[in-house]
Amino acid sequence: MIDLQHLPLLNAYLNAISGAWLLAGRRFILKGNMARHRACMLAALATSVLFLASYLTYHAQVGTHRFQTPGWIRTVYLAILATHTILAVVIVPLVLVTLSRALRARFPAHRKLARVTWPLWMYVSVTGVVIYVLLYQVDPRLSGTVP
Repeated sequence: MIDLQHLPLLNAYLNAISGAWLLAGRRFILKGNMARHRACMLAALATSVLFLASYLTYHAQVGTHRFQTPGWIRTVYLAILATHTILAVVIVPLVLVTLSRALRARFPAHRKLARVTWPLWMYVSVTGVVIYVLLYQVDPRLSGTVP
């Protein structure tokens, strides 16, 4: 059984892994390898679903943490958090519709929407890792470096 205190790190890894799958999937489709593209994108989706389950489990049990460090770094953190949160909500239906179009072999419509979905999904994956670093590594009150 995983200790709840390890879930934020696991969530950061899952976001990073999802981002890596997204990068690989984009590379494969640009090279015309549809089978590997599909496998990577499905892996990105599965990783994102695992992230969401872990994230919801953690926050249902522990609640939220607030970034405590004042100054410009707090402003940066809040700006990243706000854009990440909004796009994390927006990306869910975009991913589902993009996936649906691909699975139904509606490739022109899939490509058109994927041009919007992919960069937003990638942003959410990358900023998820950045938020973890800022909240649990940079903010000394939460990382244990300040009493």
